[in-house]
Order: sequence, then structure tokens, then C-alpha cells
Amino acid sequence: MDVYWVEQTANDVPADNQWLSAGERQCLIRLRIPKRRTDWRLGRWTAKHAVAAHLNLPSDLHSLANIEIRAAPSGAPEVFLFDQPAPVTISLSHTAQAAMCAIARAGFRLGCDLEVIEPRSNAFVSDYFTPNEQALVERTAEHERPRLINLLWSAKESALKALHVGLRLDTNCVEVHPLDALKVEDNKDQRDPCPIALLTSGPYGWHPLQVSFADAKVFHGWWRDADQMIRSVICDPESR
Repeated sequence: MDVYWVEQTANDVPADNQWLSAGERQCLIRLRIPKRRTDWRLGRWTAKHAVAAHLNLPSDLHSLANIEIRAAPSGAPEVFLFDQPAPVTISLSHTAQAAMCAIARAGFRLGCDLEVIEPRSNAFVSDYFTPNEQALVERTAEHERPRLINLLWSAKESALKALHVGLRLDTNCVEVHPLDALKVEDNKDQRDPCPIALLTSGPYGWHPLQVSFADAKVFHGWWRDADQMIRSVICDPESR
């Protein structure tokens, strides 16, 4: 099971829209709020680069317009190439003018999330975390808690994206289990790979985790800490 990821920032996105498909340009016109437009363009730009790299396609602006990212009825992103479904599955996340796209071959459930490491209130932990997750937070040194809390939250978001339900489902239906020590070396001095890199190899500091769903299904994934942000990815074969 090979999963890859790409990251881009708002500064990487061209000012013009010639890299968008005709359908995407129509979607952009309907977005009136500037921040929403900026985030949407950043997400599409990042996803198109991930698809082009994964499928060995050209990545010039004209060629990127042949890749279209559409929203499925669930809201999950779907990839079309020359108006036909592409043989990949992707997941997108963006925050703080940065975006991440995880990509794998078709036939997998996939979810990713990008979170700034920031303080979260006790009420946030009580509302959104399971008793076991709350106990893990309580056992963690106070200065490490923001990283752990955002890791748990990010992995929950990734799992719910993989399930194609997002935050419509109670976050307590999924429980996160980091599989190694939280204290790992920060990779803030390592620039993220371009154009694409495999999660499970290389020097980029990905660590394993599991997410259990409804006390039955277990999803496998990875998390990474760099540049004061947490990334998480969940990937699992689709049920047949």
C-alpha cells in the first residue's frame, strides 16, 4: 500500500487561472468570500501537482487544466483526467496558507489532515475526545499537550474523511492510538519534498498510528510534526 503526499503554500499558486479547467473556473466564480477562494485555489493547485507527479503527467499550466478536481456527493474530492475518472484517490487539507494532498491508487479509502499546533481548551478535549484519549492527554506532560491534542484531532479528521462522512459523524466514534513515543525530533529544517514523496520512506519523520472506528474497524495511518504543524494520513482498502 503506497501512499504519497505533496505540500504547497499560497505563495506557490499562480495569480491567473489558466491551470484550472472550465468547470473549475465556474466553481471559482461562485465563491464570493476571498479566503474561501484562496483556500479553494490552493487546494486545487496542490491536488493537481500530486496527480501529475503520481501519474507521470506534465505539470505545465496548460496541462494542469486537463486535470479536474470535483466534489463527490459526500464532499470528498474526486479526480478526472480529460473528463474521465482518473485511477487515483486523493484527500485534501489546508490551513494557515498551506495545503496538503495525499494520493494513492484507486481502490483505497484515504483521508489526510493538516493542523497548526496550537492550544486547545479543556472543553475541546472533553467534547471531542474519547475517555481513553482524554486519559492519554492527562498523562502527557503539559508542555507536550498541544502537540498531542492536535495530533489526535488531526487523525480523527483524517479517519472521518476516509469514511467520507467528515465532521457529520460524532468524533467520539473514532479513537486514535499513536504507536510510538510522542517525543520525536522536529523536522522543521527539512523542506517538504517536491513534487511528491512516499510516506513510508525517506527522512521526513512519519510515524505510525491506528484509528479504531465503532470498536470494530481499525484504520492504519501515519503522522508527522514539522514547521509547527501536524500532518496525518489514514489509508485503508475499500470494503468490497
